[in-house]
Amino acid sequence: MPKEIFELKLIFGLKLKEIRNEKGVSYQELREKTGLSLSYLSEIENGKKYPKGDKIMAIANALNVSYDELVSLKVPKKLEPVVHLIQSDFFKAFPLEQFGLNPQKLVEIISYDPEKINAFINTVLQVARNFELKQEGFYHAALRSYQELHNNYFEELEHAVDELHLEFPELKEIPFSENVLTEILLKLGVRISDEQLYEIKSLRNLRSLYDPKERLLHINRGLNSGQINFLLGREIAFQWTKEKKRPLSTPPQGHHDFEQILSNYRTSYFSAALMMPRDEVVRDIQAFGQRETWDSKVFMSFMDKYDVTPEMIMQRLTNILPSIFGYENLFFLRFVGKGSNYFTLTKELHLTRLHNPHGNELNEHYCRRWISLTIVQDLIEQRKTNPELKYLAGIQRSRYHDSPNEYLCLSIAFPNVSNPEELVSVTIGFLIDETLTKRIRFLNDSAIPTRLVNTTCERCPIQDCRERVEEPYVFQGNLESEIIQSDIQKVLDEKGE
Repeated sequence: MPKEIFELKLIFGLKLKEIRNEKGVSYQELREKTGLSLSYLSEIENGKKYPKGDKIMAIANALNVSYDELVSLKVPKKLEPVVHLIQSDFFKAFPLEQFGLNPQKLVEIISYDPEKINAFINTVLQVARNFELKQEGFYHAALRSYQELHNNYFEELEHAVDELHLEFPELKEIPFSENVLTEILLKLGVRISDEQLYEIKSLRNLRSLYDPKERLLHINRGLNSGQINFLLGREIAFQWTKEKKRPLSTPPQGHHDFEQILSNYRTSYFSAALMMPRDEVVRDIQAFGQRETWDSKVFMSFMDKYDVTPEMIMQRLTNILPSIFGYENLFFLRFVGKGSNYFTLTKELHLTRLHNPHGNELNEHYCRRWISLTIVQDLIEQRKTNPELKYLAGIQRSRYHDSPNEYLCLSIAFPNVSNPEELVSVTIGFLIDETLTKRIRFLNDSAIPTRLVNTTCERCPIQDCRERVEEPYVFQGNLESEIIQSDIQKVLDEKGE
């Protein structure tokens, strides 16, 4: 359906319902005056049908309005936010069906109480403007929600990887060699080039670029073997699953709709599953969980076994642990540290619930007691005497202040390939509960440090914190507000007596 006709239907339906309600005309009365069926009138108001001229005239006469007023795209002020939403690129591009919605149903919900819903829409838009949330940023947030809804596990992609293994038996050797993946791509009709990205200065920071006309994949040779194999595996995924809507570059450049962002994620999932086959990872997890003590070297050895980066192994664990082992109360975090005291949370995933810490756009200072941050600081210090040190792994039991929640956090820090001046940490955290206690034997290893943590310095009431880098002004403001509310209640209670 052309977008213009779609918009006309929705706007006409909203206007009709608004005018009918304003004039106090019921469905039954409108049916009697126009001769149109109740079901047909309902379909018009819900944006499913656009009536022909004679029916519009009948409706206009029944409501005592002009034909032009009814078909005009001008709407009452309280409907303007809804119309702006309908006409926005976001509404046109966002695949509501992926989330079990359809545009008509959404507009039907909005039309029940447009004033309240419009206030909500305006609030969301203002928040988005205040925090500079762009459309693509919204899509990435929606993608994270999509992952969380599915526990970050997609059986159909696991099956697609199994089918690829059957088609190409040479994939049974782990880790893969680049030659094996390159040969598979050639069989799928894609050639590899590692020259052009270096020739053009502005493209030197791209990891890959796909030329669909030439069916040529340009690879940046400044990457390590695991990163290159991941890119090759993802291109195999694009070709094998016949994903047509896709970003052409890594990282993606320019604006992309949700379908392209989702496609990029699904093929990345496929590539990780290809490099780290499910059954093999399950066996490794089972063996690792039976260890009596934590050993960072054994944990990091998985990267060598599969020839993957720390982020790849951590992301793969978020696929396997909830679906196979039932560890649903977990989170994944990626922090980027610039120096030893400036950190940005650049990626997060929370299954089951929103765990802490989580992202905020308030420029607050994340608690320096979390291992995600301390391990970056530790790596900075150790690299002063050992510049060749690439990875540092650590573990911590993090007990959240004023909460019964305690998390087992595994973290790896490493230099950022895209910017050597930055260090990155990736962390996977598990809520410590009965399930975790039964299956991870090293959980009670006395060598694992336990720390009291919080979200940000600005919201933290912990006294005499050596790691604090900012005063707890948000906490103090909330405390003052509670005192004021308590005193107000005391005055009201005394008056009541």
